[in-house]
Amino acid sequence: MGRGLEDAREEAYEGVTTRSPEAIHPMRATTLLSQLFAIKHARVTGASFDVEGLICDAEPTTRIARCGSCGSRCRKVHDRREARRWRSLDVAGMRCWLRYAPRRVNCARCGVTTEMVPWAAHDSWFTWAFEQTAAYLAQQCNRTVVATKMRVAWATVGSIIRRVVDRQSPLGALDGLTHIGVDELSYRKHHKYITIVVDHMTGNVVWAREGKNAETLEAFFQELGEERCKKLEAVSIDMSQAYIKAVETMVPNATLVFDRFHVQKLVQEALDELRRSQVRETPDPDGKKALKGTRWALLKNPWNLNGIETAKLTELQRDNRTLYRGYLLKESLAAILDRNQQHVAREKLHEWISWATHSALAPFVRAGKTIQKHIDGIVAYIATGISNGRSEGLNGKARTITRRAYGFHDASALIAMLFLCCSGIKLQPAHTVPSFHQT
Repeated sequence: MGRGLEDAREEAYEGVTTRSPEAIHPMRATTLLSQLFAIKHARVTGASFDVEGLICDAEPTTRIARCGSCGSRCRKVHDRREARRWRSLDVAGMRCWLRYAPRRVNCARCGVTTEMVPWAAHDSWFTWAFEQTAAYLAQQCNRTVVATKMRVAWATVGSIIRRVVDRQSPLGALDGLTHIGVDELSYRKHHKYITIVVDHMTGNVVWAREGKNAETLEAFFQELGEERCKKLEAVSIDMSQAYIKAVETMVPNATLVFDRFHVQKLVQEALDELRRSQVRETPDPDGKKALKGTRWALLKNPWNLNGIETAKLTELQRDNRTLYRGYLLKESLAAILDRNQQHVAREKLHEWISWATHSALAPFVRAGKTIQKHIDGIVAYIATGISNGRSEGLNGKARTITRRAYGFHDASALIAMLFLCCSGIKLQPAHTVPSFHQT
């Protein structure tokens, strides 16, 4: 057997058939292959080689067939289909397939359908072991590497990922949600977005869908259901009017929390806008250059400043009091958001809003009015301590996934990858799992 296996392998690699495919010895080979595949309730009955690789004839060991859709036992056999093949993991560096002519059964629940086979999903052309290994690799590296390693098409890897995610996603992922974060992720140019919902308690993605409008988030709450919506205690979002509308409409009992990052970003953008206007109004070229060089010194936290940046702020306090006043407004808001007492923070926020709106600095006047409008959600951040930090962190991971796949043309492909890598699915390569029989 060893010499025949080696000869046939060489012919398969060279793509040359100098003789007819050689059948392997039925006793020793089938026993060896049955142990090699280690599939419960299945046995290998024969094997042969062709130019593509190794083809193993397999069959279920159970006498009574099961419905491929619902798994019910079916005693009535309608007919038998022509033999088909399922791609399995490579054997000795060769492509390998399992071949079987499945029966069509008459299921009382599903009607006439193809029987369940113990080595593969009903709607798949790949074995459990092959899909498990491909999905495990997709968690670790890009799809091009997976496609090359598994010797399948790039698009096929995406189809495998979707099926594995559908099977492996934890049941009841939407049960027990109390604190959630909502954020959008841009995955392509021309404003292509998906909305992501994260469980603050576990840090896992629990829901995602294409779009970032109110209807998209409302679809999540509808899927969550009335009873589970009542259990929501807090929802953290950015200051998107679409998300605000959806939360206030669908879960009015939940506390609306505005993410600290976006509140501070609002003021930082106002400060940068003020800096640019000061650059335009400064006639002295040296003065313009000096103001342009203060951008990062103004936006950094004080404890992160180096000696040069500290000197720039000292000079700014002396030479441009207007811009330095904007800097003090930015730092004052950050100090308020660091407080622990919500009532004191609310009082300080009102004082800050009054200062900003009377500062005669147009960008800060607008920022002050926006913060006044959303002050309850900002104070809720201080009261609850939750933010969209997890969502933003997952966004960074999602962008890495997007770059790793060299761009997604389809939102469903990105969503499947997000659930594969960010929803708590834990996969093992096939060789560490004793059996891939699914019941």
